[in-house]
Amino acid sequence: MPGHLLSAFALVGCAHGGRAVPTRPDTRVLVDGVPVTVAAPDAPYTVVGCPLPVQPGPGPCVSAQWTGGATRVRAGGLPVLLSDSRSVCTPTGTALTVLAVQARVRGV
Repeated sequence: MPGHLLSAFALVGCAHGGRAVPTRPDTRVLVDGVPVTVAAPDAPYTVVGCPLPVQPGPGPCVSAQWTGGATRVRAGGLPVLLSDSRSVCTPTGTALTVLAVQARVRGV
């Protein structure tokens, strides 16, 4: 089933309650006037407000990388992120959770 395209305004968080924000949305492709986000190795999400304490071993989530995106929808030659795309946070290894997205555009 197709997932919703993630725009820069999508509400995304780490598994512990921190907020994840894109570092480089694609400003050439817009959904409802908002840039879409793409799966690119040089465009991770930054995680802010993760409540895990700084400690030896895995501390709070600080960034996240998407490991997949749309197979048929691209922006700037890169796969667009979808609400069901997979991700991994650094350093905890947990996945991001998509909490709210735009509801107009879907992709596969």
